[in-house]
Amino acid sequence: MYLNEELIDFSNTVLKHLPYPTFITDIDGHIIWWSSEAEKQFGYHFEDLKGLKLPIFNEYTNGHLSAKWETIVQNVDPVRLNPVVIYSKDRETTKTSLIAKSFSINDKSYVLFQIESNTIQNQDYSFLELQLLKKGLSDSFMVLYLDNEGLIIHANESFLKKSNWTPKRIVGKSFWQLFPNTPDHISIADEIIHTIQKGNKFQGTIEKMTKDGLNYWVNILAIPITDTENNTLYYLLLEEEITEKKLLQSRLEQIAYVDTETGLMSRHRLEEVVTEYIEDNKHFSFVFISIDQFYTLKDIFNDQTKSLLLIEFTKRLKIYFEDSIIARADRDDFALITPLSDWYIQGFVNFLKQNPIYLDSRVIPITVSGAITRFPEDQQSYLHLLKATNSTIQKVKLEGGGMISSLSQSDHYKLTRKIQIEKRLLVALNHNDLHVMYLPQRDLATGKITAVEALVRWEDDVLGVVSPDELIPIAEETGLINDIGTFILEKSCEQAAIWQQQGIQVKVSFNSSIREFRDKNMVKTIRKVLKKYNCSPELLQIEFTEKFALEAEAEKSIIQQMQTLKEEGIVFILDDFGTGYASLRYLQLLPIKKLKIDKSFVSSITQQEKLQKLVQGLIYFGQSLNVGVVAEGVETKEQYDLLTQMGCDSVQGYYISQPISAKEVEMLLKLN
Repeated sequence: MYLNEELIDFSNTVLKHLPYPTFITDIDGHIIWWSSEAEKQFGYHFEDLKGLKLPIFNEYTNGHLSAKWETIVQNVDPVRLNPVVIYSKDRETTKTSLIAKSFSINDKSYVLFQIESNTIQNQDYSFLELQLLKKGLSDSFMVLYLDNEGLIIHANESFLKKSNWTPKRIVGKSFWQLFPNTPDHISIADEIIHTIQKGNKFQGTIEKMTKDGLNYWVNILAIPITDTENNTLYYLLLEEEITEKKLLQSRLEQIAYVDTETGLMSRHRLEEVVTEYIEDNKHFSFVFISIDQFYTLKDIFNDQTKSLLLIEFTKRLKIYFEDSIIARADRDDFALITPLSDWYIQGFVNFLKQNPIYLDSRVIPITVSGAITRFPEDQQSYLHLLKATNSTIQKVKLEGGGMISSLSQSDHYKLTRKIQIEKRLLVALNHNDLHVMYLPQRDLATGKITAVEALVRWEDDVLGVVSPDELIPIAEETGLINDIGTFILEKSCEQAAIWQQQGIQVKVSFNSSIREFRDKNMVKTIRKVLKKYNCSPELLQIEFTEKFALEAEAEKSIIQQMQTLKEEGIVFILDDFGTGYASLRYLQLLPIKKLKIDKSFVSSITQQEKLQKLVQGLIYFGQSLNVGVVAEGVETKEQYDLLTQMGCDSVQGYYISQPISAKEVEMLLKLN
């Protein structure tokens, strides 16, 4: 049971990062560890399953496991089981694959399964308590006493038994003689002695050596024992052997760091190695290679043959990239850290043609897509190397695959600029470097400007003008979109309130994201800002996309927040209508008051009859739902007149005005 507890402890430390549902059983199949990812996917907590014999499988899978159990336990290689049916806690079934890998610790076998995701009353009492404490320590720990020079003056029975020294031989020995004779170990011994000689305690994990030269590991607590005048009497060392723990940790790390199917380095270990290379300023190429149409290929074979395909592909990687570090990054993706030149790396495509893979006497037509990113020339961190490589490989795949490409000069510029934007955006938000421009919207019935759309703008000293098309995707990716959303909300309410005080009745709209509305305090936030600027809710309009709408219709909390805000007077506008996931359902569920026809429909409306009919249909559609229709991107008088004839409610675009400042909006209103 002791080992099981340690196994669980180290499993939680070493294996918790694995992205797959994982669990460990003892030799009899009883569950002794259950990962957080498994808990997340199947609903069982570890306490639900602890000690049980695989209750998560159906009868067929349990029978299949029983038949294979001896093979699993005795085989050093991983065993794949497919198909298996797993019951979740709510008794829903999942059909999947399972990889089982046995391992041993001190002759005990286990199986790792990976699912493919007072105060003292008197002196006599005090003396008795001290004696009991001393006996308790001696029974629980290996105990060693050192004099002021680091010479051994006493060792208890547990220490002598482990170190294989006799009482007479150990007394007078130097503390340093208990360590392996290497510079690193002597340095650790020096550190312990120097620490306690300064009157401080030392606590840590160290490696020691028996009289016979066998190494073992201990957790050590070394403390100076002093008298009432703070004079050091001797040093007390309490040691707990953890050799078994270290061995277990080593085995579990090996499992965590090695891909069980191919034997290559795991994705987790890859990140550590790349980071080490970067810290040591080693120049290298980070190469990502993906098997083209892998999911089409795998449909031809069963799971066992698919594993053979991956193993054969791995062999070719090892042969060609002999002096490189190779890792498995995903199901059909591989990553390399290599000093090799681009032309040699790209030659792997031809190497595969010259050395085809044969399975069942058939040639498997494998091609690859690959990307090369250099450190430090291209990128300077693991995350940015990964992003750059992913960007390049997606481009290669779009062009048909079958090649390995390095980062182009254009892509290098785009990625470098993206990284600069990421770094400077936080500074811009902290320093209030962002500002707002307003795009006027004209009501076609009255000819007056009745609303403006608040648009974020950023002109940076280093980057120059950063367009919204650049800014918003990066803000969403970095999680700063909420900060930008709060900034726009504040500015919109502030400006609407100013205009209201001036007697200018103009609504201000701003774009919001699904991420912001997933915050359950969104209503409170908007109310707080409205109150801060004494802004009437009727002056505020919130625009959102069809993607937002599609996700919102599945989340009751978002719909409830939108309904609450609508009841308080805020108008919701569906932006870019017709370009995304048009759905009558969300038009019924969400409190949409206006639709915006995307500018892509408006730009050629005067030249294409089909577009005219489409736009006319969208206008009729909106009006049938009692929803106002706004046309975006109106740039010519012909477009303006045609939309007026069609009965469109409002328009916005450069024909009306470009995005302008608040002062310019006021001047424009005076001309109306």
